Amino acid sequence: MPRPEPVSSIYEATAELECLYPARKFTLDGHLVSSIGEVIAAEALGLTLYPMPRAGHDAYDANGDIQIKMMGGSSVAMYATCDRLLVLRVVSPQEAELVYDGPGAPAWERAGKMDKNGQRVVSLSRLRAIQAALA
Repeated sequence: MPRPEPVSSIYEATAELECLYPARKFTLDGHLVSSIGEVIAAEALGLTLYPMPRAGHDAYDANGDIQIKMMGGSSVAMYATCDRLLVLRVVSPQEAELVYDGPGAPAWERAGKMDKNGQRVVSLSRLRAIQAALA
């Protein structure tokens, strides 16, 4: 069954991304946004990505381990706290905004109650407030 051209383009782009970043999977089943966020952060901030899968942290730099989250909405879900949390928000097809870059504990402490799936959600506005308080 043929795919519409825009859908084919997405699959072609993910195949190209997997060639460029072989330590990441860009599957369209949930890894895509996460992996895109990880490579954007790594490229922009000079981070080293851990091989997949690795629980808790996605990358590291001279200051330690980092968990990277990227989303298009107004909140981010977390399974646990982390050493350092970096949160990106999709602004446009060409741009991502760095919303939060700081310790994971304050974000985890200010997140909502644990959902049935074991995740806690924290809003981007709350992360921005935490970031401002840390400055």
